[in-house]
Amino acid sequence: MVFEVIGTPSPEREHRVQQLAELGFTWANLEDEAYWIDQVVLMEQQTYAKLIVAAESLWRVFDKAVRYVKGNRSLYEQLSIPEVLWDGLDRLELNDIGAISRYARFDFTVNQQGEIKLLELNADTPTGYVEAAIATPWLCEQIGLVSPNAEMKNLIRAAWDIEAPDFAACIAYGRHAEDTGTIDALVAHSGRTMTCVDCLDLWIDEGVVKVGDHQIISNMFALYPKEWMGIDDGGEALSYAIEEQFIQLFNPLHAVILQSKGLQALIWELHKKNSAMFTLDEHKAIAAYMLPTFFSPELSGDYVSKSMFGREGGSVELYDATGVLEVKDEAGFDTSVFFKRVYQQRADLPEIGFAHGNRHLLTGLFVLGGTPCGLLGRAGGKITGNASQFVPIGVKAP
Repeated sequence: MVFEVIGTPSPEREHRVQQLAELGFTWANLEDEAYWIDQVVLMEQQTYAKLIVAAESLWRVFDKAVRYVKGNRSLYEQLSIPEVLWDGLDRLELNDIGAISRYARFDFTVNQQGEIKLLELNADTPTGYVEAAIATPWLCEQIGLVSPNAEMKNLIRAAWDIEAPDFAACIAYGRHAEDTGTIDALVAHSGRTMTCVDCLDLWIDEGVVKVGDHQIISNMFALYPKEWMGIDDGGEALSYAIEEQFIQLFNPLHAVILQSKGLQALIWELHKKNSAMFTLDEHKAIAAYMLPTFFSPELSGDYVSKSMFGREGGSVELYDATGVLEVKDEAGFDTSVFFKRVYQQRADLPEIGFAHGNRHLLTGLFVLGGTPCGLLGRAGGKITGNASQFVPIGVKAP
């Protein structure tokens, strides 16, 4: 058994919720609902080591795929990247190998037999940082465990030293608890003196990004999905500012290529053609850890359909062995009204028993500055959506 649930929910939940809030995790309870599960999932050391290797290998594979895509507008279109971003993607230089995104998260399904399969990569604006970097180490410490997640803050500091943003932004900063808390934690761990702003307070004057009457922003970390520049009012102006280098955005613009789930279909296509772009070991990693993914519905059954830029499960549809729709996410926003879909072989999440019932466990693993570090557990239904809960994942001592 790879996973073991330990501990029982404390009768003093509200006290523990307050302690977590003092650490910066202020959404352990969301209104009347418990978002945080007061237990710990333990992962076998051997499986954790294998997960790190999988992430390292796949990070190299995805990096190569982005370099293959850059400059090819037919591939931009195939990956559903908004046209407003194309000039910037062509004109701006890619970051060094392994650094196209410095703040990313792989989402895996890891079953009780130790089989690891990648579901998707959020390489642009992953949340869950506070849960993984702050709450998980503290909760593990309460039961005498040392969490590998404790290293996350050092990796963030190193990454932000390179990008050196002076501003950090999200939508509804100061009002949206999760995004605000994520920004605040990242800024604190970066060790930098920064100004945090609401994206909706930004304005652009002939390509110059400003906040307030006169303050110019030239380097900014933004928890704002880049694909929305093709949809939002002001998106074209912001893309122009990035393209003309009035502002440097972190994660960089090319993270949007990594973010597209269509990149997984492209990688699979290149793998099946035995592309010389990938080494033998990288082909082995693709075969071992990735799921067959296609641009069109080629699978007859046991597959998943989802938007290339879907988030929080909003566009996910699961099909059974006969090709009949079994379940779809009804709560999240279906972004496939704006972006194309991909079709991926189905790999279900393992069902784990908790004190309040069985839940399906998603295993997230952050990649910070190119280094895999930071387990994030989400427990919910067959589709991990907004109703899913956070559960800390620790690693058994060797």
